[in-house]
Amino acid sequence: MIYDQIVNKETKIALIGLGYVGLPIALEFARKCSVIGFDINEQRVEMMRKGIDPSNELEKEEFEGCDIHFTANIDDLKEATFFIVAVPTPIDSSNEPNLKPLISASTTVGKALKKGDYVVYESTVYPGCTEEDCIPVLEEVSGLKFKEDFKVGYSPERINPGDKVHTLASIVKVASGCDEESAEQIVKTYELVVKAGVHKASSIKVAEAAKIIENTQRDVNIALINELSIIFNRMGINTFDVLEAAGTKWNFLNFRPGLVGGHCIGVDPYYLTHKAKELGYHAKVINSGRYVNDSMGFYIAKQTVKKILAKGKPIIDSRVLVMGATFKEDVSDIRNSKVIDVIRELESFSVKVETIDPHASNEEMQEEYGVEIVKEPTGKYDAVIVAVNHKEYVNLSEKDIQNLLKDNDGLLVDVKGIYKDQFKELEYWSL
Repeated sequence: MIYDQIVNKETKIALIGLGYVGLPIALEFARKCSVIGFDINEQRVEMMRKGIDPSNELEKEEFEGCDIHFTANIDDLKEATFFIVAVPTPIDSSNEPNLKPLISASTTVGKALKKGDYVVYESTVYPGCTEEDCIPVLEEVSGLKFKEDFKVGYSPERINPGDKVHTLASIVKVASGCDEESAEQIVKTYELVVKAGVHKASSIKVAEAAKIIENTQRDVNIALINELSIIFNRMGINTFDVLEAAGTKWNFLNFRPGLVGGHCIGVDPYYLTHKAKELGYHAKVINSGRYVNDSMGFYIAKQTVKKILAKGKPIIDSRVLVMGATFKEDVSDIRNSKVIDVIRELESFSVKVETIDPHASNEEMQEEYGVEIVKEPTGKYDAVIVAVNHKEYVNLSEKDIQNLLKDNDGLLVDVKGIYKDQFKELEYWSL
């Protein structure tokens, strides 16, 4: 059995895609088994050979004591018999699934696939994608027959970027196979590294669906709170005050308003609505939630503009400092960050916007969005928007913010409400 071969290091596990999902999995397995870590980006591979995580999630010590060979050479994959695919599954400009990285990874695996091999997908997809889109590519490229010559499973990733508590080993893993034997082997293999245990799903589609609704559920709930925050703002009451009061009931779901970006919650629901549309159903609640959450950046910017105008200041050439550019706190990842919507909307009003972030790369921001990250604030601003609650910002004092504003007569927009009830002199607004 393949599990015994893996445990005895008679064969190797190959990780395809070494981003924030693939690299931690590769290193966990490499403490128990022989692993090949494959990525198409030679520069990233070279960094990992030196014990550097390009995603800035893992420390150098976490590379130590690992039996792993990092490579960008497809030929090296032929030494493996258990392949785990953990590549991004983004959306395109029309919010439709972009399966190019997944199909490309399947092609890569297909070139190394042999009789008796296993392929497990971790990338988030719509139910049916593994069997309908990926397996045909594996068969075509390898010339082998699914089930007869090789087995396939699906085990969705549950990595939470920046979270040092809920790690791979501590989160229950969902796993599935194309038949009972493969499911058993895949579950046992993951149990080597997941201390919290592995739940065996009844089918690949069930495992795919379980993953896709995790983030869809969160997206819809956050959208409800975001919509409520818009309503409460018109009523002149603070959303966080309302949530604090409502949260005293034992079964209240304590979601918070905010910008919903990144490559999970802001993307995954579109995979589900895409599949629903293929099946002739228009997903009303999910699409409405996406609309609300995708609109929040523009809403925050417009509220900022209105409040600057209400002070009698001209909006053209007014200066606004945006603090935070990543998609969430304490990470360096800028992919699908909704802070860019705030910046773009402000700029559409001819506002002069400067952006700072202690974690984001200026080079990546310039390449991805054409936005510069300045090292330090320059001069005074009409408004400061704390868009991401990085740890560097959480303990700022009212004086710290006042020093950034013109004549102490500026506006603080606290998107996540981290300074609520702390500041008394500043004009303050939050969702």
